[in-house]
Amino acid sequence: MRPAPWLLCFLFVFNSSLFAQGYSTTRDPDPPKYSRHASEIGITSLKHATWLDLGLDYRFRYEYRDDDIRRAPDGLDDPFLHRTRAYIGIHDALDPFRFAVEMQDARRYHSRYPRDNRDVNEFQFIRLYGELHFDDLLPRDATGNHRPIGLRYGIHNFEFIDRRLIGNNQWRNTANTFQGFHGIIGQQANDWQLDLLAVQPLNRLMHEWDRPVEQQWVYAAIGQWRGWEKAMTLEPYYLALSQSAYPGTTERLVHSPGLRVYGKISVTGFDYDLTYTNQFGRNGAREVRAWAATAEIGYTLTHPWKPRVSLFYGHATGDRDPNDNTDNRFERFFGFGRPWSANDYIVYENIRAPKLRIELTPKKNLRVDFGYSWYWLDSATDRFAGTSQVRDRTGSSGSSVGHEFDIRARWQINPKLETILGYARFLPGGFVERQIRGGDTDFAYLEVTVNAF
Repeated sequence: MRPAPWLLCFLFVFNSSLFAQGYSTTRDPDPPKYSRHASEIGITSLKHATWLDLGLDYRFRYEYRDDDIRRAPDGLDDPFLHRTRAYIGIHDALDPFRFAVEMQDARRYHSRYPRDNRDVNEFQFIRLYGELHFDDLLPRDATGNHRPIGLRYGIHNFEFIDRRLIGNNQWRNTANTFQGFHGIIGQQANDWQLDLLAVQPLNRLMHEWDRPVEQQWVYAAIGQWRGWEKAMTLEPYYLALSQSAYPGTTERLVHSPGLRVYGKISVTGFDYDLTYTNQFGRNGAREVRAWAATAEIGYTLTHPWKPRVSLFYGHATGDRDPNDNTDNRFERFFGFGRPWSANDYIVYENIRAPKLRIELTPKKNLRVDFGYSWYWLDSATDRFAGTSQVRDRTGSSGSSVGHEFDIRARWQINPKLETILGYARFLPGGFVERQIRGGDTDFAYLEVTVNAF
């Protein structure tokens, strides 16, 4: 079952994080941040190629995971993760036709556990689309900037809103990708912007070409209005997940209207980032009734290190009664897993998560952040999806998942080389101790990213 065609006319997405201060909510730009204009990379023969974007980067991460609760049995795992990406974009030279291609090769070695598609996705297109792009079909905005229109078709690797519902998942070794249509009205410099999505998520296959998830579509309406500049940015959005029935899979249609509001409170040093999403629809014979919300309040002190202290609370409903006709579990779509948990244990469903975080910039090229997080299930009778979808339908295991301390240091050695060192310790709550296992877990990692340009 798919939404009627008229529904697509109302799918609007505004894409900017110009003044968003929320922790880890900055979206990966388009084109990707590791790409450069060919005219700027220092190759003489390309010094006039302003119509060409090129990118090439490599990331290595060593992980030390002791007693990871997502893996059975417990024990030590210390994998080597490798990710290589390459990007080519052509614009302006052939307008209105534009083109972009991005390939990624993701591999894992030295692990004690079977490979999976979180870490392995060999030689895949994560971006491959053609675009019709027009700069002058619409009048310019109030500031005199062009308001372009574009229509893309192909494979996409993008992020929207605060990345919690649609993200390419930069932390994970493999990327979220989609195939279909992406319509664009406006740009970052405009007072408002509008994007239209009608795409299928791609199933990550470790050693074969990725393929669309069978009979599943995502339609999106995500918006942004920047008329009040730094004080407030509004992002109204609408998402829909449509899954047709086939053997082993139930028909689903989940509607998700919502609103994000973020900005700075004048010169007080305070910033805020708030979202609310309501969900309704059908999951087989059950009626969907769910919601989720996040709120972050931050304060930046006047100090050379620019310390920012923030309080965050995230809440996504879980299914209260597995035997009734209503499904209360929030549909998390295709967002990122971090920074819900630095261990990557938590996902955006059936969860309540308050956090305290401090961010520092001791030097221009050195950033440090650390924090403490607490986790409870919203419904003790629904699943904990951060692991293997463990569920106690009786609720007798309680709702306490645990709490976690994490710290991270990011050092931009030079424009082409960055290294990250991080550590997280998770202390299990009653639910995890009864349903999975007891004992604290430790996670440390060293990450190095090299950008060719």
